[in-house]
Amino acid sequence: MVPAEKVRTVTDCRPTACRRCGQALAGDDPAPLVHQVAELPKIEPLVDEYRLHRLGCPKCGATTCGNLPAGVPRGCFGPYLQAVLSTLAGGYRLSKRQVQQIASDLFSLSIATGMVSKLERQSATVLEAPYNEVAVGVHDAPAAGIDDTSWRENRRKAQLWVVVTALTTVFTIAAKRSSAVAKALLGSKPNQVVTSDRHSSFEWIDPAWRQICWSHLERDFQAMIDRGGAGEATGRALLRLAKRMFRWWHRVRDGTMDRARFKTIAARLRCEVKAALEGGQSCGCAKTAATCFEILKVEEALWTFVRVEGIEPTNNGPERALRHAVIWRRISGGTDSADGSRFVERMLTVVATCRQQKRNVLDYLSSCFEAHLRGQEVPSLLPAK
Repeated sequence: MVPAEKVRTVTDCRPTACRRCGQALAGDDPAPLVHQVAELPKIEPLVDEYRLHRLGCPKCGATTCGNLPAGVPRGCFGPYLQAVLSTLAGGYRLSKRQVQQIASDLFSLSIATGMVSKLERQSATVLEAPYNEVAVGVHDAPAAGIDDTSWRENRRKAQLWVVVTALTTVFTIAAKRSSAVAKALLGSKPNQVVTSDRHSSFEWIDPAWRQICWSHLERDFQAMIDRGGAGEATGRALLRLAKRMFRWWHRVRDGTMDRARFKTIAARLRCEVKAALEGGQSCGCAKTAATCFEILKVEEALWTFVRVEGIEPTNNGPERALRHAVIWRRISGGTDSADGSRFVERMLTVVATCRQQKRNVLDYLSSCFEAHLRGQEVPSLLPAK
């Protein structure tokens, strides 16, 4: 129900006669049934016209043109309309033609697709400062989860990275998947716990401060089973141990088991997992043996969540964040230029971070464009500022 102070009108509907005997009725029900009807007003754009007069000097003959008043956009969109169109493109993954169509259908605005592209470039420029701020802020975060997926820029292969911290989510489109990119995104702060998959891009991270995602490990163990043959038994044993770990961990997370007891159980479980991996190295299946060997190289990183409170055994946060980007990639096919990539990564960052902090995306974008128009500092995406 909408609060009473936000209701446009209130109409009391009283019966005039008894439905059974017809006796006249009067008075008020102290707790009447409430039926609310929501409606939208027809949206009409508020268009302000500024006529710039060009006057000639009677003395020298030179012409001088009038200037726009302070605070008037030099473009065709006001800050709120720019925020709405940017949200439609970046928050709801609409194509340029869809943004053009919805502007016409809902707002009675005639906008060219080229103007939508120009709007995206302008939005990316406005969001550069808050984006850079949260990107640098990742370096100081005590914990971060990182993941990536494929992307296409200018019809060439690229990689879309995401880093999730407690308060921010940062997307970056880079040329490739490499340790150099991962280092640039995460920084070099010591004792930062990084949750990731087992890709070689993260081998530079000290295993003591790295958490390998157990969801990815379960997929590895299932692959051993699916291959069958000599490695199937190893896969079944490891998958069974992984499921045991999750059962115990869920009890810790829901408060039915204290961490001290869980650490004792995890210590025994770790020995069993290590023994199964070591046995798998000589199971007779080359692929399973190689996987076991690679996991044993980072075995310490499987159990960081037991030692460091607040760390999860999975990398679900970044994986969930990437879903929105993956859908965008499938719809759009990627970006046609570096400018398009900057819009994508900055809008994805703004949308994900605002929702992570339970902030209204449209309100934040509107405040950014308003501040830029007035020559003021664009609001921060970090909640402390």
